[in-house]
Amino acid sequence: MSHDGRPHVLLYTDGACSGNPGPGGWAYILKHPASGKETEKSGGEAETTNNRMELTAVIEGLRAINRPSRVEVYSDSQYVLKGLREWMEDWKKRGWRTAAKKPVKNRELWEALDSLKQTHDLSFHWIKGHNEHPENERCDELAVMQRDRFAAGL
Repeated sequence: MSHDGRPHVLLYTDGACSGNPGPGGWAYILKHPASGKETEKSGGEAETTNNRMELTAVIEGLRAINRPSRVEVYSDSQYVLKGLREWMEDWKKRGWRTAAKKPVKNRELWEALDSLKQTHDLSFHWIKGHNEHPENERCDELAVMQRDRFAAGL
């Protein structure tokens, strides 16, 4: 439990894509330090982008947490982390438009994340990709397996 009574959860995420757009995969690992419980899950799409897979991994991981928690999100995606930490509030104020007045890409995924952000107390950590971080390596492996499965049309 964290100091405010909310469970403390670690969420590791990754996405993978061949071509942009192309077949892609996402994966997450959820760790509950208090109980030692760990869950992993992955999925993919036949036609997607890397950024969509990175976002989907975080959304699916947060959706799997069944009560409001203090969640530390670990990702190697600056797009996801900067979006959550810095850009999203401004996008919302501008009616989901960028500083250049263009519609925000992947808006429905950002809106899903925004809603999950209201439920959980989130903190964000950037992990350098492919740098022998065990959970990030495992998420990458799972996401790549899904990407390859969709690339093969399975």
